[in-house]
Amino acid sequence: MKPFRRHRSKVMPLNRANIDTDQIIPKQFLKRIERTGYGDFLFHDWRQDPDFEINHPRHKGAEILVTGKNFGCGSSREHAAWALNDHGFRVVIAPSFADIFHSNAGKNGILLVTLPDEQVELLLHRAATIDDYHLTVSLEDRDIHDDHGFSATFSIDPFRRYCLLEGLDDIGLTLRHADALDTFEKQHDQAFWVTPRPASAATETAHA
Repeated sequence: MKPFRRHRSKVMPLNRANIDTDQIIPKQFLKRIERTGYGDFLFHDWRQDPDFEINHPRHKGAEILVTGKNFGCGSSREHAAWALNDHGFRVVIAPSFADIFHSNAGKNGILLVTLPDEQVELLLHRAATIDDYHLTVSLEDRDIHDDHGFSATFSIDPFRRYCLLEGLDDIGLTLRHADALDTFEKQHDQAFWVTPRPASAATETAHA
């Protein structure tokens, strides 16, 4: 997983509340066996409309998504985080997020920033009306700002912050203890390994 420290990018606004995981990545695409390739199907049903935000040239290349409250509600499919990540979004800003999606996003290297409604509304307005609108998000400093006077701080769970800063998913966290795991396995084998008796001894016992 790519470490997240500081990121500056163009912003895509998506002024809709309660966007669920089936809208993020529809169920017909869940048959894929890979974790990649979902970006092409992100918001699939909505993007059939040429005027949908993701189709607008001004938002091309945006890696920061600003959206409405309760983003990622619905089913617990991790595919929603895969699709956002595969499309290129590294940050999602909203007033609130669904709990399971919040966990899935962090495990896939996506920083979720929770801001008050009025600040999100301001960012949505600026992203929709200012050409080439950019935000800079610093996980190290836990702050966010634009080039037009906006600045805000955000909070984040310390463990999630650590994992994102270091680029650690669940596998990465486990591998950090690889030496200790190897030592445990060796000690376990030595403690519980039963040495087979020689064939001759086994034969003598059988004939006794």
